[in-house]
Amino acid sequence: MLKDSLLGFFKKESSTGILLMLATVAAMTVANSPFKHFYDEFNQIPVVVSIGTLTIAKPLLLWINDGLMAIFFFMVGLEIKREVVEGELRDPKKIAVPAMAALGGMVVPALIYTLFNHGDPQAMAGWAIPTATDIAFALGILSLLGNRVPAVLKLFLLTLAIIDDLGAIIIIALFYTSGLSYLSLGIVAATIVILFLMNRYGIVNNTAYVLIGVVMWVAMLKSGVHATLAGVILGLFIPIKNNKASFHALEHSLHGPVNHVILPLFAFVNTGIDFANITARDLKDAITMGIVLGLFVGKQLGIFLFSWVAIKLGLGRLPEGVTWRHLYGLAILGGVGFTMSLFIGSLAFECSGEACLSMVDERMGILIGSLLSGVAGYLMLRAAPAGR
Repeated sequence: MLKDSLLGFFKKESSTGILLMLATVAAMTVANSPFKHFYDEFNQIPVVVSIGTLTIAKPLLLWINDGLMAIFFFMVGLEIKREVVEGELRDPKKIAVPAMAALGGMVVPALIYTLFNHGDPQAMAGWAIPTATDIAFALGILSLLGNRVPAVLKLFLLTLAIIDDLGAIIIIALFYTSGLSYLSLGIVAATIVILFLMNRYGIVNNTAYVLIGVVMWVAMLKSGVHATLAGVILGLFIPIKNNKASFHALEHSLHGPVNHVILPLFAFVNTGIDFANITARDLKDAITMGIVLGLFVGKQLGIFLFSWVAIKLGLGRLPEGVTWRHLYGLAILGGVGFTMSLFIGSLAFECSGEACLSMVDERMGILIGSLLSGVAGYLMLRAAPAGR
């Protein structure tokens, strides 16, 4: 009975969002308890992998953020490729509105954050934090509404979020790189050429692609470009033609480990906020306010207004059964940045020791902005006319 109940839970779309919330609550509880030092020590467990002269030595926190999250981005790469080849991203008429919505959902939050922080070069490193949407959380909240919202609304959100993820990948590649190693970048380039040739000449052995992808990840880790991008690149090169069943099986096999293990673990190690160090002044800090208002106000305005403009220009139309009220509720829900915002925040404000004490903890802004967006979006969609 218990086994059946657990299997039923993990099959639900809302399960990932629930696990993320539980992981966050657990992290904050431990971080504000007498066991805080165990939490800190867990994150800093040294993990060393050495093969000959090649050594990768990082604390567990960074193995999760740089290593396990590369698997998440690998799944994102597979999803993007599937949508481009077989899904909604294949038809320009169907993606015009969600693409414009995703663009607005990145531009307006970034502008709001900049408005609050433009005079502080150090704080401006976090401009991209409120541009992200957490697809797992947003879809989880949407699924709680059942048939009260049109089924096509989920497809619209999924398309928007995939384009948003693509935007986040480009932002990470362009703006969050440092100390480039051209030798390592040369190895990355060589692996990409190999992946291209394998794809071009019809090699469909997924294991061979993954092995090359591991080499690319190590080289990218050493290059100064964030290593998770290797996951995206690898996902885009996995062939679908003459490999459809294997491709879909690979993508499906990643959903459980990523959604039920990797993302909750990422949330746990990154959200242990010590409230003893949080003051009322911190909550009014420009970084915090820029993130909160970027997510809660910027996302809904950007997504809704850019969608409205796209529709009025004749680039597309509202999906059948979707009202403007549904679209606005969805726009609010887009402000649930959580996982992707936390990830970008970890890149923007990488610090250690005393250097961290001079900066406001950006995670508080992410949690507040995401919570406001999730609750307000849910209530708006719940009050909208029932879908078909």
